[in-house]
Amino acid sequence: MSKIAFIGAGSFVFTRNLVKDILTFPAFRDAEIALMDIDGERLDFIKKACEKIVAAGKYPAKVSAGLDRAEALRGADGVIITILAGGPSIFRTDIEIPASYGVDINVGDTRGPAGIFRFLRTDPAMLEICRDIERYCPEALVLNYTNPMAMLCRYLQEKTPLRLTGLCHSVQGTAEMLARWIGADMKDVSFVCAGINHQAFYLEFKNGNRDAYPLIREAVKKTEVYNEEIVRCEMFKHLGYFPTESSGHNSEYNPWFRKNRDDIEKYCTHGTGWNPGAHAYILNEYFAREKTWKHEIQDWLSGDAVELERGHEYAAYIFNAVFGDNTLFQFNGNVRNFGLIDGLPEGACVEVPALAGKGGIQPIRIGKLPPQLELLIGINARCEELAVRGCIEGDREMIYHAVLFDPLTMTQLDMAAAGNMVNDMFEAGKNYLPQFHGQTV
Repeated sequence: MSKIAFIGAGSFVFTRNLVKDILTFPAFRDAEIALMDIDGERLDFIKKACEKIVAAGKYPAKVSAGLDRAEALRGADGVIITILAGGPSIFRTDIEIPASYGVDINVGDTRGPAGIFRFLRTDPAMLEICRDIERYCPEALVLNYTNPMAMLCRYLQEKTPLRLTGLCHSVQGTAEMLARWIGADMKDVSFVCAGINHQAFYLEFKNGNRDAYPLIREAVKKTEVYNEEIVRCEMFKHLGYFPTESSGHNSEYNPWFRKNRDDIEKYCTHGTGWNPGAHAYILNEYFAREKTWKHEIQDWLSGDAVELERGHEYAAYIFNAVFGDNTLFQFNGNVRNFGLIDGLPEGACVEVPALAGKGGIQPIRIGKLPPQLELLIGINARCEELAVRGCIEGDREMIYHAVLFDPLTMTQLDMAAAGNMVNDMFEAGKNYLPQFHGQTV
């Protein structure tokens, strides 16, 4: 019997779907699913959901749930981390303080001013979790889904010896979208994708043995396709390679699409894909969900149908490859850059193809990126490196420099204004950031 622990299991839809995927593998039909969260109400809901899945699939699996992290981790073979550090009020300041300075952030969970401060709040909790994993299941394979993905993985991969990688569904999700655009079956599609999390690009995209990029170029000329992903189609037209992250999110990571109201209206408001536009939208959506999540969960729990088909998140496949039936599985994971991508900082967190199997996870060397991609990705990778070093050393000035060189911030603020914004964000989050007390920039 394998044991798989979920830390931050109260993420209802995500945990539910991952548990459903795990149980579809014969090696895990009798697994122990150990759910842990600090919110007892959410934990009770997700335990009921997992038990419903077990019953529907007639699995001999066991579901346990509790507030005790040590108990959930003890003896685990695999650990999935999906936490959120800090409540809605502090998340709100991540978006609203930059907006007051003219830096309009779309989602704010990955990089830039909002992503960096989310990282600074989250890393102590993540390190505590990893220290407990070292104590109670040191050989476990740890899969992180918590954002900001790259900075957290980079920080933890330096601070702990655990077998840990980070996963994001944008790679396979975008591949499925591109296949749909060109009328290809996903079983015939192959690709090479690399970069950093939320800023990786398909260096190759094939349908069978044929290069599919000519078909994608024709597809994006269609109005309905272009309108689905306006920002990404523009990036593809001008950079020559298609990026992984959705248009709304992607507009945060570069200087071209959110400079002013007109740009946000043109590029970031009317896409038919997930493209939330201005900062107020994401805040309204986030806080609206705070009012409706219980009803949505109760509706699901009271329904009769339970979907048992395996999905496309990587976690279950990786666990199966490493400590299930050992079927090799290739995926894109977040690992440190030791000889994997030339031109990006040595030791930075990169998102590259990796092979999972009985021996663990082996990342695959990419080599050089096209120069335009190296330049764009390199700016963000170096900002992330500065933020991580600033976190480790408790150096507020490094954090300021990481924000100062953020591409979106640079389009809006001079150096003094950027410093004032950073000071305001430190003040708003001071209860979470004691290591920086007494410093200013």
